[in-house]
Amino acid sequence: MATCSFMSSCAPPWQPAPSCPPALHHGNLLLHFCSPPQQRRAPDSQSLHADRPRVSAEVMSSVVAPEKPSSNAMGPKEVELILVKEQNGVQFTSSTLVVPAQTNPSGEEERETWGKKIDFLLSVIGFAVDLANVWRFPYLCYKNGGGAFLVPYLFFMVIAGMPLFYMELALGQYNREGAAGVWKICPIFKGVGFTVILISLYVGFYYNVIISWALFYLFSSFTSELPWVHCNNTWNSPNCSDWAENGSVGDIYKATPAQEYFERGVLHIQDSNGIDDLGRPRWQLTSCLAVVIILLYFSLWKGVKTSGKVVWITATMPYVVLTVLLLRGVTLPGAIDGIKAYLSVDFLRLCDAKVWIEAATQICFSLGVGFGVLIAFSSYNKFSNNCYRDAIITSSINSLTSFFSGFVVFSFLGYMSYKHNVAIDKVARDGAGLVFVIYPEAIATLPGSSVWAVIFFIMLLTLGLDSAMGGMESVITGLIDEFKFLHKHRELFTLFIVVATFLISLFCVTSGGMYVFTLLDHFAAGTSILFGVLIEAIGIAWFYGVDRFSDDIKEMIGHRPGIYWRLCWKFVSPCFLLFMVVVSFATFNPPNYGSYKFPPWANLMGWCLAMSSMTMVPLYAIYKLCTLPGKFCNRLAYAITPETEHHLVENGEVRQFTLHHWLVI
Repeated sequence: MATCSFMSSCAPPWQPAPSCPPALHHGNLLLHFCSPPQQRRAPDSQSLHADRPRVSAEVMSSVVAPEKPSSNAMGPKEVELILVKEQNGVQFTSSTLVVPAQTNPSGEEERETWGKKIDFLLSVIGFAVDLANVWRFPYLCYKNGGGAFLVPYLFFMVIAGMPLFYMELALGQYNREGAAGVWKICPIFKGVGFTVILISLYVGFYYNVIISWALFYLFSSFTSELPWVHCNNTWNSPNCSDWAENGSVGDIYKATPAQEYFERGVLHIQDSNGIDDLGRPRWQLTSCLAVVIILLYFSLWKGVKTSGKVVWITATMPYVVLTVLLLRGVTLPGAIDGIKAYLSVDFLRLCDAKVWIEAATQICFSLGVGFGVLIAFSSYNKFSNNCYRDAIITSSINSLTSFFSGFVVFSFLGYMSYKHNVAIDKVARDGAGLVFVIYPEAIATLPGSSVWAVIFFIMLLTLGLDSAMGGMESVITGLIDEFKFLHKHRELFTLFIVVATFLISLFCVTSGGMYVFTLLDHFAAGTSILFGVLIEAIGIAWFYGVDRFSDDIKEMIGHRPGIYWRLCWKFVSPCFLLFMVVVSFATFNPPNYGSYKFPPWANLMGWCLAMSSMTMVPLYAIYKLCTLPGKFCNRLAYAITPETEHHLVENGEVRQFTLHHWLVI
């Protein structure tokens, strides 16, 4: 049978077209019929039905109808046409659109990509901009010299934060796999992929609980009178005292209504004697946690196609709310004094080493490097996406958001200081105490307080949700890329992950759950995350090689990174991270909640949790060296050589065994 082809697709443009019959017109359709000379034969009716020609729809679209652009079009489609030979020409009797499975050169199915570029940017911004931007950075800035704190903060941002952020985005985009799969570039370091996956999983155990607290507060705000404005509730203790009556808010024997509402009305911590007396999960918080888990599941179950749409709300809503709160806050009495305290410059504080350490710590955690999320998100980018520009934009937005939120926070803290006639350092604090005690109390004194409370807790809810989505996506992508059979069961696997997270999180919504929460917060992603990023930087910059990594980036975006980025990756960032790991161990303090001290067994469990993720690095390296064939040197060569270059090892060509590899930048 003749092979059907449109227009001039019978032969490549650089070759003469084979002999073809004249073009046939059928309606508005112009057809050419061609076939290789050795296969050309007289068609009959049986062969016309037996052989169904396939025509590229990319060519067809220019003749039949313009093709609508599709964001998920991954490659050419084919139209299967059944032709009937007639005496006066050709006519179509039926047609079928055939969408072939998209494959890459290796024969595997092509990877899913973001629906739009903005989906990726919003997802990265939504993950990096989280609750810590609101409840930690402003307080650190105020405590460590005000505007002077920006000096060490920006310094570490430039030498470590942005380079590491850029490195992870480029790593995921080039290799197009999750946190574990990317280490095909240096198999012996694959354990660090499992380290960051475990850390993200551990963080999910308690981070979702913060979101459930915000949801509980949101539901509680739909009242004419907010429940944390007075001391005559059932949960209040005899120590409850209004600010007006309690001249010294530092008095440990007194507590404000907002503080007691959080600890006794929400957490019910008075029903527990410590971490060894947790009690049962409270149904109110359990219900809120279940709602959060359901929201996360239906945001993640279809992959980035669904999560990329959810972040349009969760990543943009905080900026709207922060702006609204700032406009309201600056109109309050005392607000300007609060902002002045936030920005007051004390350069003498820069002589204190602790200021620099806290700035470095804030950079490490605020950008979200080391959780595998940036690798997972960027792995769904198109190969030629400009990851350099993305790194600059998103990391800058994260830092600017932290700085901007300080104006919002301190305008209200200045108002609280003025209203109760106390020094601002008496009301300034960080962590959960700021967003669940101080801020709700400030809002409760405003006209229309319930409306402002609803707005504020919606912001907290959206801030937490997209960060939680990023952490879970890191776990899901990392594992389904490592265990390929899970690709076909993503929805079930996502359900398994969120349900498992929910069950573990139940320990944090018991009466003693705050103690479990504090322990997880202290150990799950502290020293271990710094260690993970350190090993990641060493694996990429030294074992895989900065020059090779730079070539990969050039292949994607058309140019190599500048000497500044290469020097940071090879020397500056690893030294910075090594310093941070040493400082983290040297300055370790056991966790505590208020006056409660954790028993030794609880601290031991915390360290076991931290070590369980860090030990994945040496354990996998030992496993890899033991399972590879040959002598030790041969096994080591395979373990540190990219999987795509293993054929070179067989010929004795190992880049890492040459001095040039270790010296080149």
